[in-house]
Amino acid sequence: MAAPTNTFTSTAAVGNREDLADVIYRISPTDTPLLSLAERVKAENTLHEWQTQALAAPGDNAQVEGDDATADAAVPTVRLGNRTQISRKTARVSGTQEEINTAGRKKELAYQVSLKSLELKRDMEYAITRNNVAATSPRKTRGMVGWMDAANVNAGTGYVAPDYINNVAQTDGTQRTFTETQLKDVAQKIFTSGGNPNTLMLGPTQKQTFSTFLGNSTRFDEGEDKKVVAATDIYVTDFGALKAVPNRIQRPRDAFVIENDKVAVAYLRPMQKAPLAKTGDSEAVMILAEYALENRAPTAHGGILDLS
Repeated sequence: MAAPTNTFTSTAAVGNREDLADVIYRISPTDTPLLSLAERVKAENTLHEWQTQALAAPGDNAQVEGDDATADAAVPTVRLGNRTQISRKTARVSGTQEEINTAGRKKELAYQVSLKSLELKRDMEYAITRNNVAATSPRKTRGMVGWMDAANVNAGTGYVAPDYINNVAQTDGTQRTFTETQLKDVAQKIFTSGGNPNTLMLGPTQKQTFSTFLGNSTRFDEGEDKKVVAATDIYVTDFGALKAVPNRIQRPRDAFVIENDKVAVAYLRPMQKAPLAKTGDSEAVMILAEYALENRAPTAHGGILDLS
């Protein structure tokens, strides 16, 4: 039915105010699992170093009664290090835009700074999960992939483990399907090496594959709640329980088995913001952090690598 003659409708009106919600819905995820898991420590130089200590291997220890004591061989420490990496983001807003009445935020520059801070954290997560060698120009911190010990890895054909002592990156192998057997293999290898891992960190695709691992369990449908449980979050190995943590930012081909207290992020300069010099009709703020991944004991961790 048509409107009565001369009915003034919204399509003809000129002065109607726009209807713009005063909320901005952010769709990009901001979780940084490894950065959040790692302890926060202080770095005091661009080459951040630490030491590891191993005990002598256990062996037969039976002594003759009345014998004189002699000194046993000392096991020296191993000195490890990583380079600090500078990561930054810059927000710049014109003077005009800063004065305009905006929807969803009070001031544009403050809003842009908050976004760039979140983006910087995601970039840091990217760095500490990747396979960079500890480069010097520009400095790059060696990520988790670059700390994999050959003894604790299950990888595809052609894989060559990194040499974190001599700063040589790994060579990726042929990709293959993630299996429960691979996970059990790495858990056993880490335990044999002296580690006690408690976290399995993996990409979304591998998390779904992981949830199909049955172990010794039987799946049940919770019929009365009309709910099917198809996810696994804790996997109990023969050597301890692993909490599965999905990570959107790490490489999909890598699954890390981590002992939480043996990994940290060392900050030479914690995340900070500073106004930049005014060079025209705009305001700029730089957000910056300088940091290094501190893998306190590479043999405490392991990886199922080259996953498809």
